[in-house]
Amino acid sequence: MTDLKDILHDDESLKNEDLLRYLEGNASDEERFAIEKQMADSDFINDAVEGLQVFQDRQKLQQYAAQLNLQLRKQTTQERKRKRRRTLNSQQWTLITIVTILLLCVLAYWVIRIYQHQT
Repeated sequence: MTDLKDILHDDESLKNEDLLRYLEGNASDEERFAIEKQMADSDFINDAVEGLQVFQDRQKLQQYAAQLNLQLRKQTTQERKRKRRRTLNSQQWTLITIVTILLLCVLAYWVIRIYQHQT
């Protein structure tokens, strides 16, 4: 979903306009066959069509779809920001831990060398 225009995956060729024509009964036989084939192949599309058939007012349906797409866009951008912040913090602590361990190793080596030279 690179452009986040709708909730269907890019590899699925079902478009919103085709789906609305199918639900209204205005789809051609070829379009109906293609949509029904996709419904048989994908549980997600099948559930989506069944859910959309419940709606009577098509204008409200488009408003709901726009609202869902807006919420999806917000959630994905927030998730990206949160992941980016989390990775920077975890990298910072990882770096500090590695440097601390290296310094402790060098200090231990130095103490052992001094102890050996004294005896």
